[in-house]
Amino acid sequence: MFIDRAKITVKAGDGGNGIVSFHTEKNVPNGGPDGGDGGKGGDVIFAATDRLSSLQPFRFKRKFQAPNGEDGKNRKRAGRAGPDLRIEVPIGTVIYDAKTNELIADIVNNKEEIVIAKGGKGGRGNIHFVHSVRQAPRFARTGIPGEEFELNVELKLIADVGLVGLPNAGKSTLLSVISAAKPKIADYPFTTLEPVLGVVSVDDSTFVVADIPGIIEGASGGAGLGLDFLRHIERTRLLIHVVDVSGEDESDPILDFDRIGNELSQYNENLLSRPRIIAANKTDRADPDQLKRFISEVRDRGFEVFPISAATKQGTDELLREVARMLPLIPKPIAVQPVREERLYTFTEQAPFSIRKEENIFIVEGDWVRSLSSSINFDDTESLSYFQRIIRKKGIISTLKAEGIQEGDTVRMYDVEFEYMD
Repeated sequence: MFIDRAKITVKAGDGGNGIVSFHTEKNVPNGGPDGGDGGKGGDVIFAATDRLSSLQPFRFKRKFQAPNGEDGKNRKRAGRAGPDLRIEVPIGTVIYDAKTNELIADIVNNKEEIVIAKGGKGGRGNIHFVHSVRQAPRFARTGIPGEEFELNVELKLIADVGLVGLPNAGKSTLLSVISAAKPKIADYPFTTLEPVLGVVSVDDSTFVVADIPGIIEGASGGAGLGLDFLRHIERTRLLIHVVDVSGEDESDPILDFDRIGNELSQYNENLLSRPRIIAANKTDRADPDQLKRFISEVRDRGFEVFPISAATKQGTDELLREVARMLPLIPKPIAVQPVREERLYTFTEQAPFSIRKEENIFIVEGDWVRSLSSSINFDDTESLSYFQRIIRKKGIISTLKAEGIQEGDTVRMYDVEFEYMD
């Protein structure tokens, strides 16, 4: 099964906790605090590889989590950092924020790596909280949680040339005779249910051709299979529009030609400016007058037309030589806008806390608050004094006053709840 879209959740590793420890060694009295820092949590990294051609790894697994950092150790030893989690994806993978639909990354180069979720920083051990007055701190800091995101992942195949046309126009047959690709071929609509890539060699040139599943009228609005696969055309430099000119089903090749052009423009108006060669296929079965009228009409519109018969290979060499001539002259299209320098997934300093009131309780929240509240030993006088000083220094007390807190009101910081005293 060809998988080209997936919705997944990624979670970077949490930072390890700093620890409370005091040096103990024979013949060394009052060794002092020696609690080490926690290790950094592992990052979640997307890595492009040419070994994959679909998003198959996401078919059965939708949640990915990097390892946490280790807690600190005694003797001032830091815990080990959690190893990064590398998720391999095919070249051409595009990543969006599922909540905002913001573009996060467009991975177009082999072995390219993008950090999507940053691991949390490790907490500091009690060795960092010693000063001239506080000689034996009995508290340490917990690690910061790693970033967690819900992502929409899409694959847009990277091919030089895209074959487009109505079902049964002969795209798959053409690909099978010009390359080693073996697409499924039969005389019924939607024979091709997934894009097929083939490598074509012409003289000293080599290029990749993608057979895009048949597009029907209304595909840009979701009809048929076209909407699922039109995205794969966006990266191609050149389109070969295959048109059945045999007239065997009493269709008008000119109308068929216009239908595809309209669907391409409805999906992405930029595709109208994409270089397009017209392959008038099944000429071995076409009415000569109808074929002549089609070629004349399309050439009058400014398109190059090549009469071919994919089944007998008639005219295919001339078509491929023209493709090989044009490709070096066409720059690679930009399918999506470049990733912005400042984006959601850049690790930036956030507000240390937020305050809201719920049923007469002032609730203080934030990653920094969570780390602080879980680090304090409220049974220890020095630890409690540190807590009181730091929440004043960070502005929590002044903000509570601005929010209208009164003496005796309750303040909650995650698992910590206390009565406010001015």
